[in-house]
Amino acid sequence: MNYFRKMKKELFEELKTSLLELSHIGSAMALLHWDQEVYMPKNGAEFRAKTLANLAGIMHEKFVSKEFEKLLKQISKLEKNNELNKNETIIFSEIWRQFSREKKLPLEFVRDLTETCSNAQSVWAEARKKSDFKIFLPFLEKIVELKRKEAELVGFEDSPYDALLDEYEPQMTSQEVSIIFYELKEFLVDFLKKIKKSKIKINPTILNGKFETEKQKKFNEFVIGKMGFDFGCGRLDTSTHPFSTSFNPEDTRITTSYDEKNLFYSLSSAIHETGHALYEQGLLSENFGTPLGESISHGIHESQSRIWEKIVGQNINFWKYFYPKLKKEFSQPFEKISLEEFYKNINYVKPSLIRTESDEVTYNLHIILRFEIEKDLIEGTIEAKDLPKIWNSKMKEYLGVNVPNDASGILQDVHWSGGSIGYFPTYALGNLYSAQIFDAAKKDILNLEKEFALGNFEHFREWLRNKIHIHGKNFSANGLIKEITGEELNSKYFIDYITDKYKNIYEL
Repeated sequence: MNYFRKMKKELFEELKTSLLELSHIGSAMALLHWDQEVYMPKNGAEFRAKTLANLAGIMHEKFVSKEFEKLLKQISKLEKNNELNKNETIIFSEIWRQFSREKKLPLEFVRDLTETCSNAQSVWAEARKKSDFKIFLPFLEKIVELKRKEAELVGFEDSPYDALLDEYEPQMTSQEVSIIFYELKEFLVDFLKKIKKSKIKINPTILNGKFETEKQKKFNEFVIGKMGFDFGCGRLDTSTHPFSTSFNPEDTRITTSYDEKNLFYSLSSAIHETGHALYEQGLLSENFGTPLGESISHGIHESQSRIWEKIVGQNINFWKYFYPKLKKEFSQPFEKISLEEFYKNINYVKPSLIRTESDEVTYNLHIILRFEIEKDLIEGTIEAKDLPKIWNSKMKEYLGVNVPNDASGILQDVHWSGGSIGYFPTYALGNLYSAQIFDAAKKDILNLEKEFALGNFEHFREWLRNKIHIHGKNFSANGLIKEITGEELNSKYFIDYITDKYKNIYEL
């Protein structure tokens, strides 16, 4: 037994050393991606793409090397003999899962995909600026070709899309997503029709004004600071497309973008990205480099951003605390707007063109549309050249919206240019997770929403940290939801949340 313990200790020390090295390379790549979005000059795109491609190649080679494979196989013998404890089993099982996938991808393929996507992002930006999908089409066609190839290399049982979805939401299949989304779509399309018939008329333009960017930045920093964002371990910056990234639990970056006529353009994004950042800052530093120091899935990660941005950030009790401070900083136009009127206006429902600017009721329809398109694209039932027509048709069918141009339609999201096909479903899954999680939090924390009204967010943040953040990949996504709520993912919590909230606002 002593021999096995000594061998296990030595093997795990070697494993953790290798994983740390890989994580440091990953952190460097994340920093380069962050810089590309925030500070990099336009002409640096081509060289940056080659740098990232080489780093991705180095990381891939190290991860699938014969030495690393030999190490994992040695540990697998210990696992088969039940010599690993719970945490060691989780670390090994997750790394073996990732290794098995990565091993199937040739080095040249990894480099090609990374360089193609890095170059595609600047082309996408140009195409969006000119509102011309044809500029981006050749790059999208190559990305789709590469992602189809990736699915074939990785392998799948039913749909090639499953192989891509698994990267973002492990153990979830497109069939499961389709069933959940079908029920959700049926409810949302019908509920949206009821809201359109409501006699309650809301005019959110009364919230528009002139808001200096610097004053917005200060107010955003105040809000996210109250939420618990640690500025000693993070930054808030500006980018065209708001995002968050983390290099380690002690260096987490978030960005937002500003509109001097619309305060909530930046504030909503800042709250959303802070939800992501709180997850990253809540991971245990001592687990950095291992699966125990990583988030469970993109859907669970998204649940943290949406729970703060929408369920908390658009809750009237949240604004009972922040609204007086908002009025003090921006007397115009808020001085003459009551809290109740303000609350109704920030929860205004109207089908819109842009996903990131859409309301709680219509947002998931944007996601379902994208999921259906990219699934069909990877399965080969549609082709990239036909996407504008397909997109515009679905927007009309689901949301009743006419798409005037490519920039407001097919080109509005950065995800496909980055090769993130399979990512979109996690946004809607995040909404479903968030409602179910919040329902459990209200049961566990007495007078939770009354605490929000007093500006106390510590109990909720720490509840999330203890229930979700610190566990890393200790659970699967569904396993975590079951651990927290007592049942697997169930869309009824989100449906009930939306129904109760908007029936009241629109007097349905």
